[in-house]
Amino acid sequence: MRKLVPILSLSALVIVAAGGFYAWTIYADPGLPAGVTVANGRIEVERIDISTKLAGRVADIRVREGDLVAAAAVVAILDTSNLLAQRAAARAAVARATAGIAKAKTDVVSAQANLGLAEVELQRSSELLGKEVGPQSVVDQRKAQHDVAVASVAAANAAVDDAVAARDAALAEVDLIQVNIDDMTLRAPTAGRIEYKLVNRGEVIASGGKVATLLDLTDVTMTVFLPTRLVGRVNLNAPARVVLDAASEWVIPATVSFVSAEAQFTPKSVETADERDKLMYRVKVKIDPSLLQTYRDYVKSGLTGNAYLLTDPAATWPENLTVHLPQAVAK
Repeated sequence: MRKLVPILSLSALVIVAAGGFYAWTIYADPGLPAGVTVANGRIEVERIDISTKLAGRVADIRVREGDLVAAAAVVAILDTSNLLAQRAAARAAVARATAGIAKAKTDVVSAQANLGLAEVELQRSSELLGKEVGPQSVVDQRKAQHDVAVASVAAANAAVDDAVAARDAALAEVDLIQVNIDDMTLRAPTAGRIEYKLVNRGEVIASGGKVATLLDLTDVTMTVFLPTRLVGRVNLNAPARVVLDAASEWVIPATVSFVSAEAQFTPKSVETADERDKLMYRVKVKIDPSLLQTYRDYVKSGLTGNAYLLTDPAATWPENLTVHLPQAVAK
């Protein structure tokens, strides 16, 4: 046991020293001026799933992984045979309803003519009754015929309205089917790069099925984590710098676009300064979209690097963090 005591003591010192070195590597000033801090992170590019609204068979897929596509470019086309047949039936229903409107209007004219005749006959019967040369029964009969003619006119007008409604419903059905046909052509919602092609020609996919994943090259961020004592000094929209491990000679300008309101790593209790420093907050820095338009060929998701942030608005960037970008290649 006496021999073990020095060994255990030495082991404890090694562990403490290792822990101190780890803490120093995280929080020590890495040669930066006051008011500038650094944290490592990974480039994240906004992903957009290009999916189908309706189930169907893939008739054509027009992209490959890695392709750059323009906004509204056709990515895939699904078979529309069934929808085209439905549209033809709906258009026939429109024609039938249109013919129904014409017939209903003709019936209105006929009913109005019958009403006019009934009014004349009723008037004549009433005059004969007034001169005591016609019976009351004839007047009653003519009045009944007149009422029937009035009802016939109302029914004919209602039939016109019904035919118009049927035509409008048929037109709406044509429009709906046309929308579904248009939706079977899947287009890129924005310009970007195809990350994954998920289907092949001839495959049948369900409603909501994905055909490809698109990277929006104008929405690029880096997520980093900062401790409590630093995150409170970082302002939204403050300037930042990004340096990638794969191209450390370039310094990319960015802006702080997000600071989390909640800690990501929380100890069981927060009582001491050391424990409070274990609270880490997520911060995002965003690269200017107009800059990304110029350098979109350089954008790659998952690249690691460092984000440099100002923890003092009065601080200035050191010379090695002056914006430095590669020469843009003319397109």
